[in-house]
Amino acid sequence: MAGRLQVGIMELIVNRQEGKRVAVRRLKPKNDFIFQRLFGEQDTKESLISLLNAILQLQGTESIADITVIENKQLDKLFIDDKTGRLDVRAETLDGVQFDIEIQLANQRNMPRRTLFYASKLYISSIKAGGKYEDLKKTVAINLLDFHLFSFERFHSTFHFYEDHEERFMLTDAMELHFIEYPKFANMKKNLNNPLHRWLLFLDEKLPEEQLEELIRMDPVIKKAEERLEWLSSDEETLRLYEAREHSLIERNSLIAEGKAQGRAEGRAEGKKEIAKQMLAKGLEPALIAELTGLPLDEIREMAKNGG
Repeated sequence: MAGRLQVGIMELIVNRQEGKRVAVRRLKPKNDFIFQRLFGEQDTKESLISLLNAILQLQGTESIADITVIENKQLDKLFIDDKTGRLDVRAETLDGVQFDIEIQLANQRNMPRRTLFYASKLYISSIKAGGKYEDLKKTVAINLLDFHLFSFERFHSTFHFYEDHEERFMLTDAMELHFIEYPKFANMKKNLNNPLHRWLLFLDEKLPEEQLEELIRMDPVIKKAEERLEWLSSDEETLRLYEAREHSLIERNSLIAEGKAQGRAEGRAEGKKEIAKQMLAKGLEPALIAELTGLPLDEIREMAKNGG
């Protein structure tokens, strides 16, 4: 696989050097499976480092120089089809800062709590049994959202733990949460001298060809990422898994929308229970079902344990 990839990328590089544009469909970089193939593998850590430095606005001696990518080894067909599956990109710096990056295309109305849940799990997992609290690793959760989340205009928001009355007194920097809202970014004036603007434009599947070419000329790391995306777009196995993941995400969003509509129509407790059983049968996670139906999480878990 690695050999085929290198050959494919070299062919694409030659084509670009000769001024040829490879005629392949550009897959959606914001598809979480493709995003992971672009940033979540050891071979692509240069792109991940560049993206993280852009998001964290790190430059010069403060920038991330190296990183260990924690690869997801579960990218088989069953996992891709799993409507509860969560494909994220994880990495750790040499000084022990943990990163978790997730793409969310649809608003399930649970993003802040979801982020805290997964960031907390990652933070807690960084200490081993019998370890000291000092061993807990700083955890940075980054969410790339294809929907509006907050009412303010800023497209990139960052959250820490601050004291309510003492201005800018931070309790700890052990956990840091980032939210990047694409619809807000899409409506603002772009600055190609800003590395984050360049990466967010690259990730837009609707980016005009001339803008993409400009990004490639400006940024050698984006050039490499685009060459990899072109190869992925022409690889049969990647296309199969990509289409499966697209279908899974569409079906999941449809189930959630259907559940919300039925939940509004059926106010009775028994009606909600029936909806919950149907959603369990379709593979949705108990926490999400509890949020959508208003039923207690323990009751949903009991239903799941008893087979609905």
